[in-house]
Amino acid sequence: MRGDNLTVFLVETYVIKPDKQAEFVAYKEKWKKYFGYKEGHLERFKEVKSHRTFSQMLGGNWGGYVEMWEFENLAACEKFFNKIMKSDYMTKLNPQFASLVVPAAYSMNVWSSVM
Repeated sequence: MRGDNLTVFLVETYVIKPDKQAEFVAYKEKWKKYFGYKEGHLERFKEVKSHRTFSQMLGGNWGGYVEMWEFENLAACEKFFNKIMKSDYMTKLNPQFASLVVPAAYSMNVWSSVM
């Protein structure tokens, strides 16, 4: 199946360094403000249909998170990436995020819905 006409999810997984948990909470507040986060929607980036962040509760790695970004289709996901790569997020907030994450624990994947 092709992902260009189906809902697409960008899925990021990562682990926050144990000594950086408090800094991560502060970072997420800045993140919410930057993206205009309101109840799962990003006011600043209309290409994103919804966004959720999940924290690890049982099993897996302590400090683990999953972020799911929902897009109407692959074209909307690409448009979002183009905008974010040209934004000041990459020079202001992304370096802070990178300093909080266990490097080998980060992954990013794009999934398409099949049903």
